[in-house]
Amino acid sequence: MKQHRTSSIRRLSAALIVAISVVLLFSGCASKSNSQEATPSAPTIKQESFFIFDTIVTVKIYDSRATDQDFKNIKGLMETIDKQMSRTREGSELYNLNQHAGQGPFKVSDEVFGIIETALDYAEKTHGRFEPTIGPLVDLWNIGNEKARVPSQAEIDEKLKLVGYDMVKLDKDNLTVELEKPGMVVDLGSIAKGYAADVIANYVTEQGYKSAIIDLGGNIFAVGDKPGGLDWTVGIQDPDETRGNQIGQAKVKNKTIVTSGVYERYFVKNGKHYHHILDPKTGYPVENNLNSVSIVTDKSTDADALSTSLFSLGLEDGLKFIETKPEAEAIFITTDHKVYTSSGVRKYFELTNDQYKFVE
Repeated sequence: MKQHRTSSIRRLSAALIVAISVVLLFSGCASKSNSQEATPSAPTIKQESFFIFDTIVTVKIYDSRATDQDFKNIKGLMETIDKQMSRTREGSELYNLNQHAGQGPFKVSDEVFGIIETALDYAEKTHGRFEPTIGPLVDLWNIGNEKARVPSQAEIDEKLKLVGYDMVKLDKDNLTVELEKPGMVVDLGSIAKGYAADVIANYVTEQGYKSAIIDLGGNIFAVGDKPGGLDWTVGIQDPDETRGNQIGQAKVKNKTIVTSGVYERYFVKNGKHYHHILDPKTGYPVENNLNSVSIVTDKSTDADALSTSLFSLGLEDGLKFIETKPEAEAIFITTDHKVYTSSGVRKYFELTNDQYKFVE
């Protein structure tokens, strides 16, 4: 029990650091100006933070009309998603589906069916580099938790038999999902946070609020434009440094930015760094000289899935894949501090850290 409390406190502390860093990023310049002279035109910001999805979620609405009820509604939306799509929450839809593996079709909600369908579509298009059935390996490594460890090769080989998106069968008419083998585990961790950001963004816009920042532990959705019609400035994390240190900035309106990187969850054993993005082919963390991949696009569900997909695909195949998505752009950061981008990024992204260099 003591270990569990210690783990929770550490996760909460880390998440608070993330939230504080993002708040400083979006408000730092404005705060300096306002401290010198308060202006009548300064926007009213209503905000609230929640601990859910094992991270801190912060929602900032730049509108005086935003109410406490709005934030209660947003919290309710997130709790519903957690009850639907959490792999580890006992009694959630996804938990119950995984418990039913090998026992035939299992009825799920429209929302869970839709996200699994989207995940399987990404799996097919990336030839399994994005893999929603990675759960048995995730559980085995347990990265991000107190009991993270390096499994034996025999353990990995055994779990690999349970990984394969082609062993998931969907019936859209009946809203059922079938996991063919007992022990299979669907993990939506690489897509569900993005879906949650989209749900919150939709709620905010449906209420008539035109400017908001949604931050799910670093998954950013900049709703609308900044008050005054300006672009939002979103920093791209330096994967070699602590949260809040950037390699550059993207200026965007009504866009989501999501990053997958080796710095998010990891542990070190005998001097070797083991990060949480697992290779569904080998069962080990992906090794391809990438430190992070950031996606800029319109839907956070897609951004979440794409960031993991491109990281797993690697630089060359990842660049080819993102060019098939005209609605999305990508920023790749390599272990030797080189920055590669898709063709449309440079119009709104600039490097601000001289330790990193663009590669044409």
